[in-house]
Amino acid sequence: MILTPRHAAPAAPRAPAPPGSVRVAALQMASGPQVEANLREAGRLIAMAADAGAQVVALPEYFCLMGMKDTDKVDRREREGDGPIQHFLAEASRRHRVWVVGGTLPLACDDPAKVRNASLVFDATGACVARYDKIHLFSFEQGSERYSEERTIEPGAQVVTFESPWGRFGLSVCYDLRFPELYRAMGEVDAIFIPSAFTETTGKAHWSTLIRARAIENLSYVIAPAQGGYHVNGRETHGHSMIVDPWGGVLDELPRGSGVVIADLNPDLRARVRSSLPALRHRTLPRSQP
Repeated sequence: MILTPRHAAPAAPRAPAPPGSVRVAALQMASGPQVEANLREAGRLIAMAADAGAQVVALPEYFCLMGMKDTDKVDRREREGDGPIQHFLAEASRRHRVWVVGGTLPLACDDPAKVRNASLVFDATGACVARYDKIHLFSFEQGSERYSEERTIEPGAQVVTFESPWGRFGLSVCYDLRFPELYRAMGEVDAIFIPSAFTETTGKAHWSTLIRARAIENLSYVIAPAQGGYHVNGRETHGHSMIVDPWGGVLDELPRGSGVVIADLNPDLRARVRSSLPALRHRTLPRSQP
């Protein structure tokens, strides 16, 4: 089910998720250079998701800031545990009694000219229960389109999973999607979160294929909230936020614009897929040639 702020009236609440399942929402935004405006939009979308029965809500990469220049995020960096962006995430979790996967926000690091692009997870009480710092930093050059995250971002180094009431979840961010070994290092997880801000150029070529591949090869649900649309800084992001099941089926998707996609993650389905296709148990490490 897709919900968008364009609805004239709020969508009617759905029936609760089936027993044992968890209802998850992936939010899509087209964030701009004003943190406060982005937080207001994120707050509206979180409320929409909660009203539709979501128990876990995931925001896209850079949900709080798509600056006019790369160094804008350095200027708005926060210390871990303190700052208006983190306070917003904690309060939204408490108010709506949902778990929030906070896309990414800029956290301070030892290098004063850089930040960690961090994904923080808050439980329904507003407590921060997990942090993942983006490991793989995006670099791309094609014609006049150029990106180099390493100029302003310090990479993380730790694979992160966390326990929830609905199973073990793995965290990753955007460009990480291209590195399947990261997901193998998570072990067996019940769902994987991939908040992203794929460019339109790379997204229209690879996004859907990569998202479905990560779900299929890990026999896991994948929740992929994304930036989707035109931004004040001139950037265009691909959108197509989606939730994919362990068989690679797309449960819900929003091509462009601000809105919410929602699906129920069914552990029985996941178990059936893993039983009928036990690829995770068949993994071996081939020996290299002498």
